[in-house]
Amino acid sequence: MNQNEVALVTGGNKGIGHEIVRQLAARGLTVYLGARSPALGARAAEQLTGDVRFVQLDVTDVESVAAAAKQVEADSGRLDVLVNNAGIVSEWGTAVADITAEQVRSAYDVNVFGVVGVINAFVPLLRRSPNARIVNMSSGLGSVNLLSELDGRLATQGLLAYSSSKAALNALTLVYASALRADGIKVNAATPGLVPTDLNSQASVPRGERTVADGAAVPVALATLPSDGPTGVFRGPESLTDVAPW
Repeated sequence: MNQNEVALVTGGNKGIGHEIVRQLAARGLTVYLGARSPALGARAAEQLTGDVRFVQLDVTDVESVAAAAKQVEADSGRLDVLVNNAGIVSEWGTAVADITAEQVRSAYDVNVFGVVGVINAFVPLLRRSPNARIVNMSSGLGSVNLLSELDGRLATQGLLAYSSSKAALNALTLVYASALRADGIKVNAATPGLVPTDLNSQASVPRGERTVADGAAVPVALATLPSDGPTGVFRGPESLTDVAPW
């Protein structure tokens, strides 16, 4: 179904991002594996089969993002799928009252502003696709609905920067979904559930038992939606039918 389509995955050199690249390539897509480090990115791309191409991409660097867009345009001429997977947690081990504005700013730089920068750079290429899809990697920790349970598991994690940045990402998802409908671009959010990766390696709480393949399943499903698929939805972690609360 997805033969000859072109995808880009940010933060694709490890963890869930690397698995998303693998699964999309296995479906026949040409996949650009975006990573900050040329050495790590190139090595990660070489580990995979299919048409996987490394592109240097630091979502916090405007020039890097612009250069990546030019590379994809020169090589492929368009983009069908954009998966905004790059993300960080900046406040492990810090009590909420001690979290600094700089820690919050650092999280937003990647998790929010980085997504805006990448979408801004790649929308012209997405508009050339007959069925463009953007997938934003969110989290249950960004669900305002769930965070409103003040004694609940998510609110008490105390991840002020990460949770608020993912809540902001969810808002971006909905605004982009509304604005880009006229261009035929679907914009959705996914939660992968608890997967032990480098992102949560410093967590003092259980990191989950889901595999990276489990975590990649819903993002990949959203990335390969048919032309009549939904836009402006938040899905996961188990399947595309799981409706995550905003």
